[in-house]
Amino acid sequence: MSDYFPEIQSPILFEGPQSRKPLAFKWYDANRVIGGKTMAEHFRFAVSFWHTFKGTGADMFGPAAWARSWNAGSPMEIAGHALRANFEFCQKLGAPFYCFHDRDIAPEGGTFAESCKNLDAIVAQAKQLQNDTGIKLLWGTANCFSNPRYTHGAGTNPDVHAFAYAAAQVKHAMDATHELGGENYVFWGGREGYETLLNTDYKQEQEQFAAFLQLAVDHKKKTGFTGQFLIEPKPKEPTKHQYDFDTATVLGFLRAHGLYEHFKINIEANHATLAGHTFEHELTVAAAEGKLGSIDANQGDMLLGWDTDQFPSNLYSTTAAMLAVFQQEGGIGVGGFNFDAKCRRGSVDALDLFYAHIGGMDAFARGLIVADKIAADNALANFVAERYASWKSPLGQEILAGKATSESLEAWVMQHGEPKPKSGRQEMLETILNDYLIGA
Repeated sequence: MSDYFPEIQSPILFEGPQSRKPLAFKWYDANRVIGGKTMAEHFRFAVSFWHTFKGTGADMFGPAAWARSWNAGSPMEIAGHALRANFEFCQKLGAPFYCFHDRDIAPEGGTFAESCKNLDAIVAQAKQLQNDTGIKLLWGTANCFSNPRYTHGAGTNPDVHAFAYAAAQVKHAMDATHELGGENYVFWGGREGYETLLNTDYKQEQEQFAAFLQLAVDHKKKTGFTGQFLIEPKPKEPTKHQYDFDTATVLGFLRAHGLYEHFKINIEANHATLAGHTFEHELTVAAAEGKLGSIDANQGDMLLGWDTDQFPSNLYSTTAAMLAVFQQEGGIGVGGFNFDAKCRRGSVDALDLFYAHIGGMDAFARGLIVADKIAADNALANFVAERYASWKSPLGQEILAGKATSESLEAWVMQHGEPKPKSGRQEMLETILNDYLIGA
């Protein structure tokens, strides 16, 4: 193993909540069985290549602030160093998966052919490192938003040349993901949207995006790629209004264009808050339709109105998230919890990457433990079931079966009069949640 993280000479261990060692897990015990699955199986934690190994600490007010040992040499040499650092990091952290954009792991060349050649060379190295370490690829994707050619979008670009280029890039990124045994492939439309309607044909761009996704579906069938397709919603940034605004919008789009059966949703916590939702809301919307595919685990700062991509630390949020995940049979399936998160600019040491990931893994493990206790005790479920109990009555069943009419309901109301309001007991339920969190 390379030695990009010499401070860590052995894998991070679980030591339990009594430990005060920053470089130890307090709650994440990979082998602990909860609800019939180990923690490792519940989470399938992944490291995001882009933030972890390509991040520099730069922001809109300042350039790179971090010096990383793997950023030395030619672009391809740097790519090789970063790749080896990734596998060393995953091994020492105990994360079984990683994720990448094509342009994260391999530099873009002067031509499309050169870019493909660079990616193929790095994929060959990654395949060997996967075999050597046992670390797997959770998902791959294509960066169709950074290059100036995508200023006006990729699949929704008004120039068909840019559309074709993006489709070709996605094809190659899918092939790379397939070659590495990736279990998912993600579509994130970073610039699939508009800045102003004054120069936008909205209907045309919707049809283009549907055609763009259909091309990927067709290629998947041709190649025999069995990975799961995921779409990641985000309402804004970098485009003012992005078409994949939130989970409900994406599911409606997929239905409208005959693509519903081919995709699930990859939900990011910080994107949910940018859309004016909670993390658990977005998870619940997807889980209600069996469409929760994977999770980008991070959080935003409620005092800042942009995508801060912080490591998750809010136990209320992680607990609520796990309660939402429980609503889908089988949980996240072949998806995972990917730390699409970055250290703060002032956290300048490579060692801070370990502190950040350990904290995030512990935060979700604690949330899982609490959520499991709440579920096992039916602490919330019993109240919810009682609240909707009237729908089990003959009238409720008649309505849900489509047998009631406006006339029959009018007659029923004439006979039974005014409904009596019943308390939703919100404050009581919030206190119950606090009790479980405090006692966990």
